[in-house]
Amino acid sequence: MQSKSVKAAKSAKSVDVLIIGAGLSGIGAACHLRRQCPGKTFAILERRDSIGGTWDLFRYPGIRSDSDMYTFGFNFRPWTEPRVLADGPSIRRYVSETAREYDVDSQIRFGRKVLRADWSSATSLWSVEVLEEATGEREVYSASFVMGCTGYYNYDAGYRPAFPGESKFKGQIVHPQHWPEGLDYSGKRVVVIGSGATAITLVPSLTDKAAHVTMLQRSPTYILSVPAIDPLAATLQRLLPDKVAYRLNRSRNIGVQRLLYRAARQHPRLIRRLLLGLIRKQVGDSIDMRHFSPSYKPWDQRLCVVPNGDLFKALRSGKASIATDQIETFTSDGIQLKSGEKIEADIIVTATGLDVQLFGGIEVQVDGAPVPVKDRLTYKGVLVEGVPNAAMVFGYTNASWTLKADLASEYVCRLLKHMDQHGYRVVVARDHEGCLTEDTVFGGLSSGYVRRAADSLPRQGSRSPWQVTQDYLRDIPVMRRGTIEDGVLEFDGKPSAARAPRKTRWVNPLRVA
Repeated sequence: MQSKSVKAAKSAKSVDVLIIGAGLSGIGAACHLRRQCPGKTFAILERRDSIGGTWDLFRYPGIRSDSDMYTFGFNFRPWTEPRVLADGPSIRRYVSETAREYDVDSQIRFGRKVLRADWSSATSLWSVEVLEEATGEREVYSASFVMGCTGYYNYDAGYRPAFPGESKFKGQIVHPQHWPEGLDYSGKRVVVIGSGATAITLVPSLTDKAAHVTMLQRSPTYILSVPAIDPLAATLQRLLPDKVAYRLNRSRNIGVQRLLYRAARQHPRLIRRLLLGLIRKQVGDSIDMRHFSPSYKPWDQRLCVVPNGDLFKALRSGKASIATDQIETFTSDGIQLKSGEKIEADIIVTATGLDVQLFGGIEVQVDGAPVPVKDRLTYKGVLVEGVPNAAMVFGYTNASWTLKADLASEYVCRLLKHMDQHGYRVVVARDHEGCLTEDTVFGGLSSGYVRRAADSLPRQGSRSPWQVTQDYLRDIPVMRRGTIEDGVLEFDGKPSAARAPRKTRWVNPLRVA
């Protein structure tokens, strides 16, 4: 059923696959379609006026990846710069160059805000209503398949708690998601509220001009220092062809990431001692370790990394300091803490996190009925239970986002080719065994943004294929070689025959890139 607004909108373009979002996931999905399904027509709808998504939106000082670029880069296009953690402009350039190389930039429709997506069983098509924000005109795109590549947070506003006494503060309050262009913090006293990846990136970056920077956190985070330039990776890049060096560096880092994560889950006390011991060497005896000793186990929340220990260097130099406390109230010239301490400030940066939002806030309906995402499972972390011909490209929370995004797009391409081979028009995943649990797709992650969004996220299933494993090495055989017709997917309204699944063999991390 189409709404009156959809009927009033002008008809736009009909494509086989409609991709929503031109960030890392959307550009990657389009490139996979070019490579694996060259006969498919597609379009990319992007609300902003440029490519890049997160890496175009965030412009605060020091913005960089919090994953190494050998695993954060696409699996089909080598990252050739030497830095392990790349800055925002470099990532933005990498994504744009990839789009041009695979000629997907020509298929992007910029300035399009997607309002709603309606599936019609009568036509076996999606009708997607779009607002061209510059003109106020509405368009309707028709597509056989839709891929949501919008990430998982609200681009319009970050998470911003209300602090007592904010109106008293006479200085400037800034959220990193909306960093003012040309903000002059030279000679200013800056307080950064937060302890996540954004905060630990901002603090050392602001010390270049600020009089002093204070990192104010309610609770500590595990922080690991990594080399800004990996000497082994740089050597391989110098001696070997780009693709070979990239594969080796990527494979090694995937193995190291997985080993560290599994060790943290299986031996949390040992890994905690290891991490805190490494931090103690960085901060020395002059800084209290309570500021770096979280109350939770390693990887209950995402592990933060810093290049060459830049945060610790800033703290040791005296250009920055750290406070672990709760805010009593803002004052005219700073923040009063519950401990009685006062921090003076000219600028306060609220690095308080993201506001989780799936599908970019798009209203999704199937035959006129709204889809309550919080009551749905995800099939292999890609298809939404009960929603036909639609995929959600979602990355890992315990490793580089792009590892899973690549696998998800590869799986969609496999699925589309399978449907073409058998003449199917519609695919939908059905849970016939009651696998729904109360856990979300984020699994055991206990970060603040996950807890806040628990009532709006898809659910975790009690068994495969409804479980989101957050395990790249386990996902590879399932996504790349797993049986398509497994008895869970329905094609054209008929359950697929449950065939014996292919045996999944151990995956050598040296051969997964």
